[in-house]
Order: sequence, then C-alpha cells, then structure tokens
Amino acid sequence: MSRLGIRPGGRLGDIGARFRPGAGGALRWWATSLAAWLPARWRRVLGFDRGRLLMQVDGDGLQLRVQRGDAVEDLGRVPLPAADAEPAAADPLAKLLAPAVADLPRWLLLAPAHGLRRRLRLPAAAAGRLRDVAGFEIDRQTPFSADAVVYDARVVGRRDGDGQLDAELVVVPRHVLEPQLAALGPLAGRLAGVDAATAGGVPVAVNLLPPAQRHRSRDPWLLWNLALAAVAALLVVALAWQLLDNRRDAADALEQRIAADAAAGRRAAAERQQLAGLIAGQAFLDRSRAERPTAIEVVDELTRRLPDGTYLEKLSIDDRRLMLIGLSREAAALVGRLQGSPLWHSPALAGALQPDPASGRDRFTLVAELGPPPDAAAAAKEDADDRR
Repeated sequence: MSRLGIRPGGRLGDIGARFRPGAGGALRWWATSLAAWLPARWRRVLGFDRGRLLMQVDGDGLQLRVQRGDAVEDLGRVPLPAADAEPAAADPLAKLLAPAVADLPRWLLLAPAHGLRRRLRLPAAAAGRLRDVAGFEIDRQTPFSADAVVYDARVVGRRDGDGQLDAELVVVPRHVLEPQLAALGPLAGRLAGVDAATAGGVPVAVNLLPPAQRHRSRDPWLLWNLALAAVAALLVVALAWQLLDNRRDAADALEQRIAADAAAGRRAAAERQQLAGLIAGQAFLDRSRAERPTAIEVVDELTRRLPDGTYLEKLSIDDRRLMLIGLSREAAALVGRLQGSPLWHSPALAGALQPDPASGRDRFTLVAELGPPPDAAAAAKEDADDRR
C-alpha cells in the first residue's frame, strides 16, 4: 500500500489539508485555463491541479482514492476512526498517507444510490448564480423540500441556438448525509466538500456540503506563489523600466542625429545658395561678355574701317563705351566710316576737331557704344527665344 501513497502503521488523528484560497471566479478560470497548457507535473508543482483525496464510507472501513483531473486512483481501504476520538487529536491519516497525499483537500464521496440527479434547462444568465437558481427547482424536480436536502448544480452544456444552458441538479437528503458524516468522526469537521459518484464510480464534480461547513485548507505553495508573483512583478517593472530607458536613449540619440543632420542640411543649403549665386553671376558675366565684342575684334574692325593716314593716340574700352583719340586727314568722315558695324553703334565726335600744324592733320575724339543697337539686340533675343 505504500507504493500507492499510504504508509503502513500509525494512528488516526487530525487533518491539516486545506483548499488553496480562490481569487474570484474569473481569475480562477483564467489561471486554470493557462495552467491547462502546462504538463501535469508542472501544474502540480505550481499548485494547480493538486487533486483531491476522496473518502467513501464502506461498512466499517474507509475507501481512499486520489483524483487528479479525470483520473481516479485507488489508494486502499483503512478503518474508520474511533467514534470517541477527540476532534483536536492528531491527523487520523497523517501516518497512513504520504505527505503529498495528506496535504490534498479531502472530500466525502457518496454512493450513486444516496443522491438524486435531475437535468435542468436554464437561461444562460443563470450561470453566474447556478446554485441559487437550482435551489428554487428542488420542490418541482424532486419529492423533497429545499430544507430537507443538501444540493448543488453544475453546467453540463450550452445551447448555441436558443442561448440556454443545460444544467444538472444533484440532491441528497440530509438524513442520508448525516450518518455518513457521523461515521467519519473527527474527519467530518475537516471536509472540503461532499461529492456524489456516478454509476461508474466517477465523481459528478459538485459540492453538496453547505458553504458554511466547508473546510478551507492552507495552500502549501501559497507563500512560494506569492514570492514568485512578487518576483515576476518586479521583473516586469524592471523590464518596463529598462524598455523605457532604452527608448529614452534611443530618443536622445535620434535627437542628436537629427540635430547633426539639420546642421549638415543648413550647411548644404548655404553652399547650394552660394553655388547658385556663383552660377548666376557666371551666367551674367557670360551673357555680358557675349553681348559685347572682344578687344581683338574691336581692333580688327577699326583697322579695316579707319582710312590710311589716320593714327590713334589712344583707344579706350570702358565697359560698353569705346573712345578713340587720334589724328586724321579725314577726321570729319570717320563717323560715317564707323557706322554700320555689328560691333558698336551710335559713333559720334566728342568735341570739335582741332587742327594739328605739326602733322597737318586734325585731332579728333570719337566715342561709340559697344554691342548691337538696342532694337537689334531685342530682336536677336526674341529670335533666340523663338528658336528655343
């Protein structure tokens, strides 16, 4: 029997197992759903699915079973505690059960013949207070009154079509339950619940014991779970702080990079503006240079147009102004000779001619505007635009 979890020898006494305190239906469902993904061994280590110890009165003996999930394992049969045993005595099963089994919540399992089961169809809203709603159905569904029985209900299934749920009402007369509790002696005061067995011996999964009489056992893993929860909370806070710190560092680095890129962009914009100014200035100079002839072209044109016997003492090109100072025997005809040139326009004498007795020629000062006439320049520009 020791291999099944019972230790031979010892005496009967007090029970020390308690249920793990719940944290509410929704939280319990959420935690149980998450734990369902873990292996069975891990669930037992973490305090989920610890199982329960089933005790069934069988004559003068007590049949012990362990239920974990849907599996029920027989441990063996032990004698019932003595009727005169003190309730405050040591655990009657302490030396018979292994520590892992002795700490499980203990339930009384009733035989199928002791209870009555009825199927109910209830609105889906009744699921939150199923036991209270089922209590009003006892008089209609069973031959007993609500005061004469202990009862509980469980959800069997939900209907998708009409939004109702199928429930099962389980009732046991009090005059049937009380002898069972009396037979347990000191064990009765430490029951976490009372369940009924099906025809196959499997518990129905209800708790017929009134809530006020249920014994709550201390969870041996409660302190560990609280410690792990505190550590997990600290780790989450530390992780969140680290993430926030990383985000701050990333934001600072991004701000510095943006500032550096902005400075580089401003420098690039200034250089681009400077380059555009240089290009515009060069284009202006190129246009200005293209609009007026070069000095070589002007000298060549003058050489061909000035008559023989004309000497130049000074040739000056100041921006667009051409000035000639010299001596010539045909000084009066120079204006006519210089007219019609594509390199300048509007030639004219500046001042009166002055005879030079030494050379027998007349001294002249002649000016002209370099470049084509304004009308010709505008026409040339329009032609260039039209060609474009």
